[in-house]
Amino acid sequence: MSDTKRVYIRTFGCQMNVYDTGKMRALLEQGGYEHTTDMQQADLVIANTCSIREKAEVKLHSFLGEARRLKRERRSQPLTLAVAGCVAQQEGQTLLDRYADLDLVFGPDAVSSVTKLVTQADAGGQVLDTAFLDSTDYVFTNELDPAATDSITAFVTIQKGCDNKCTFCIVPSTRGVEVSRPSTEIIDEIKRLVDKGIKEITLIGQNVNSYGLKVPGELNFSQLLYAVSDVDGVERIRYTTSHPRDMGDDVVQAYRDLPKLTSFLHLPVQSGSNAVLRRMKRFYTREVYLEVVSKLRDARPDIVLSSDFIVGFPGETDEDFEQTMSLLSEVRFQSSYSFKYSQRPGTPALRLVDRTPVDPAVAGARLTRLQHLQRQIGVEEHRRLEGQSFDVLVEGPSRHDKGVVCGRTSAYKMVNFPGNLDLVGKTVPVTITRGFANTLRGERLYRAQ
Repeated sequence: MSDTKRVYIRTFGCQMNVYDTGKMRALLEQGGYEHTTDMQQADLVIANTCSIREKAEVKLHSFLGEARRLKRERRSQPLTLAVAGCVAQQEGQTLLDRYADLDLVFGPDAVSSVTKLVTQADAGGQVLDTAFLDSTDYVFTNELDPAATDSITAFVTIQKGCDNKCTFCIVPSTRGVEVSRPSTEIIDEIKRLVDKGIKEITLIGQNVNSYGLKVPGELNFSQLLYAVSDVDGVERIRYTTSHPRDMGDDVVQAYRDLPKLTSFLHLPVQSGSNAVLRRMKRFYTREVYLEVVSKLRDARPDIVLSSDFIVGFPGETDEDFEQTMSLLSEVRFQSSYSFKYSQRPGTPALRLVDRTPVDPAVAGARLTRLQHLQRQIGVEEHRRLEGQSFDVLVEGPSRHDKGVVCGRTSAYKMVNFPGNLDLVGKTVPVTITRGFANTLRGERLYRAQ
């Protein structure tokens, strides 16, 4: 009988969690676990959680109900149940007290110790590890996700934590202070990913623009972009997330100099109102944000921008919201993530809630209006692309149509077009035939040799 056990990981939230899940898969594989996509077959179930909004926590507790039922129904096959990530960091012992059949709770800083922690949990008794490591002791996990070769794109973390104090955000209290990963480790991981067939690298961090600034002699973010571009085999470079106040001219210059740096940028603005931005402690104004956008479009005229919006932030007036709507119209973001303000424990914005509340119904109506305008702009911008041709990096088969493959342009536009799976991993020219709200339809362009 095989000694190999199976692990099932359900991932909630951002790209950082997706990346952490990959690292846990790699470490647990070394510890004798193979990954499974069927929770019914698992010996170990991990919920890797997000706490940025209340809805994500609700999803966690629903999932735990399902996993705990499976654990109770098991007769001959024990099941170890764990919660990782930001909710684990936030709630800690409270989760273990609430769920007696939960075996392990550990925060993001403990990802590198996952195998040891699972072994402790299997030995009996609940295990908790939510300690933040000192920045000098923090070690980034360098093992490659065993599932990395299933794709032609990969995330590579360049930092953890955040030193900003946005009043709505819980990240500093769940992921700790900002720590930059050594650039030598970053480049080494990228080279190993390229050797496995990865063509597109996405650098991830809570505020990538401040990368390296706290480490004497380390590369800064723009220098890192140039170093990644120099790696043979990397075809495209993306990054997320960028803070508008830290978008320096050196990074703007990289858009002029580096063809591998793609024509897409997620640049969260949160609000178009200076009054709301002050209460959010974003430390930039609407005017500064628009100046950054202007510089980026001068450097890369075809750049496509996406953003984040929070509506219904405490104190937001009708006039504040209209300023957000006008910013969306002026910049013409081609996509955005938009949400009603969500109260998060321990955040400074909670002090504003009672003094300057926004009626939930009003916030909901505002969100509907913003999302309607965003969809309208997205469709209009996509239809303008009809008849134009773009190089598309093919990622895999379409989820909906046989004989159709999908891939992305440099501007991160998803294009579906007729083709065979032998195109996966190749970059081919495609002419856009139809623009929809979220995707494009195209036909492969065969150029004369």
